[in-house]
Amino acid sequence: MAPSATFLALISTLVILTSPAHALPNAVAHRDAQDSCHCFPGDACWPAPDLWNAFNGSLGGRLIANTPIAAVCHHSTLFPYDAAACSVLQNTWFLPQTHFDSSSSMMASLPTNNSCNPFLDASAPCTMGNYPVYSVNATGPGDYQTTLQFAQAHNIRLVIRNTAADYNGKSSGAGSLALWTHHLKSKEILEYRSNGYSGTAFRFGAGVQVTEAYEFSLAHGHLVVGANVPEVGLVGGYSQGGGHGPLVSRFGLAVDQVLEWEVVLASGEVVVASPDSAEHADLHWALCGGGGGTYAAVLSATVKAHPSLILSTANLTFALPPTAQSPDAFWEGVRVFVEHIPAINDAGTQAIWYVEATAFNLATLFAPGFDKTALDALMQPFLDALDRLELPYSYASEQHPGFLEGFLQQPGTGAANLNIGGRLIPRTLAQSNGGSAALTAAIHSITSSSGVVFSGVTFNVSNHAPEHGVGINPYWRETIFSAVFGTFFDWTDWEKNQRSADTITNDLLPHLERLTPGGAAYLNECDFQQADWKTVFYGANWVRLSEIKSKYDPNGVFYALGAVGSEGWTQQVDGRLCRAT
Repeated sequence: MAPSATFLALISTLVILTSPAHALPNAVAHRDAQDSCHCFPGDACWPAPDLWNAFNGSLGGRLIANTPIAAVCHHSTLFPYDAAACSVLQNTWFLPQTHFDSSSSMMASLPTNNSCNPFLDASAPCTMGNYPVYSVNATGPGDYQTTLQFAQAHNIRLVIRNTAADYNGKSSGAGSLALWTHHLKSKEILEYRSNGYSGTAFRFGAGVQVTEAYEFSLAHGHLVVGANVPEVGLVGGYSQGGGHGPLVSRFGLAVDQVLEWEVVLASGEVVVASPDSAEHADLHWALCGGGGGTYAAVLSATVKAHPSLILSTANLTFALPPTAQSPDAFWEGVRVFVEHIPAINDAGTQAIWYVEATAFNLATLFAPGFDKTALDALMQPFLDALDRLELPYSYASEQHPGFLEGFLQQPGTGAANLNIGGRLIPRTLAQSNGGSAALTAAIHSITSSSGVVFSGVTFNVSNHAPEHGVGINPYWRETIFSAVFGTFFDWTDWEKNQRSADTITNDLLPHLERLTPGGAAYLNECDFQQADWKTVFYGANWVRLSEIKSKYDPNGVFYALGAVGSEGWTQQVDGRLCRAT
C-alpha cells in the first residue's frame, strides 16, 4: 500500500510553522516557571505565537512545529485521524528511516513515555510528551547561532538531534526546542597536515550518515571508520560517544579518527577544535568520547582516511539439539566462543553475536583485508571445538567484491525495540583462569530470564589511542566486547516495560557488574538507570570532562541524560527540566 498524502505530509521534513494553534501543543495548566526550571508549554514565560513566528522568519522558514508521527493513529487535537496512514506507519514503524527523516520521532521506545503510541486504540491519548515541541532544520552555523540565542533568551530546553538513533532518548525532551542537524550533508576530501597526522582526510557535515560516509570515501579510494548500522549519523553521538564498528580493530574507534571538530559554542562562537589548537585542544579531547550534545553543537568533523580494503564475512549458528539430555554442551560451545574472541579481535576482525535461550547466532563476522580462505582459517579452531562437542552448526563465509557491498549485505537492525542494559567486558576476564566459564554462566543467568536477548560486539582498540589522547573512558582500551542485553518492548503494556527496565537494572545487569568491579559501560549502549553512571560511563576522565563542561558551557545550555553536567538537573513528573537543589 502506498503511503497516503496525510502520512507523507506528517513526516515531511519541512513542516513550516503557519498557525498560532501549533504554539502550545500538550499545554498544561498555566503557571509561571520558577527561575530554576526551563520554561514549559503553558507557562506565562512560554513565547507567544508572534515570537515563534518571528523566530521562524529569522531562520528563513526552517522552524518546524512538531507533531508525533503516530498522531495519525489517534483522535486528538494534534492531527486528523487517518486509518490508512496509521496502517502504513504501523507496518514501517520498526524501520530506521521512518524515524530519522522525522524532525521529532525517536527510534528508542521507552523514552517516548507512551505519549503517542501507534499500536494503541485510536481513542488512546496522543500528546507531545517527550517529543520536542519545535525543531530547527539547521543548514549552517547561522541557524545554530540563532537557535542557541532564542533558547537562552527564553529559557527553553535545547536538545540536539540528528537521526535519533539513540537508546535513551538523549535527542528528545519534553518542552524542548531541537537543533536538527540531519540535513548538514557536506562531504569533502582534503590533504590534512598537523603535528599528529599528515595525509588524506575527509570532512563530513553533522548530518552525514555512515553509509553516505562509506560511499564517499570509497569513491575516492579510501575508507573511514564508521558504525555497524548504516543509518547512524557519523559525526553525532556516535563519534562523540566512542563509536565501534567493523574497522575499529584495525584502525581504532571513531573517536580516534577525529582530527578536528567545527562547533558552535553555547555563546554562539564558531570554533575549530583540534589537538594543535592553542585555545581549544581541551574541547577536542572532550568531544572525542566525552558524550554527544554536551559541550558544543557540532557542525562538522574532519577524520582520518584509511586504505580501501577487501572484505570477507562469515556467519554461524548453533543451538541445543532437541534430543539433547543436557544443555551443558551448548553452554560449553558459548564458553569456547568467548575464549576465541581475543583471537578474532587481534586479527583485526569483528564479531556481532547473540544468545537467546539456547540458541547462538554469530550474525556477522567482519573481516576487512581478509580473503575467504584466511577468514575460514581464523574460524577453524572454533569450528573444530564445536565438532568435538558434537554440536551441529551452520557456517558460511563469503568474499565480497568490495567493502560496501559486503557491509550492506549483512543483516540490518531496526529501530530500537528493546529495553537494554550494557557492560564493557575486559580481556582479562575472558583470559583469566575460570573467567570464560564465569562469563558464560552470567550470560546463561541473564538469558534464563524470559524473553531476554544477549548480544556482543567484539573489538580490540588497545593500541589505537592517539598520542594526544582522547576523552573516552580508558576502560575501552582493555575491552574485548561490548555486552548489550535487553527485553523486547511491549507496545500494548506500558507497565510491563517499566517492570522490564527495573529487572534489567536490579536483577540482570548485576550478573555482569559482579564480574567487572570498577568496570564500565558504553554510554551509547547502556542502562538509562545506571546508578554509578559517572564512573561507569566516564571513568578516570570524569573530573577533567566536568571542568571542560564548566569552561565551555557554564550555564548548562547543553543537556542530555547521563551526559557530563546532567547531574546539575532533575526532570519533573511532567518532563520539565529543573536545576537540582
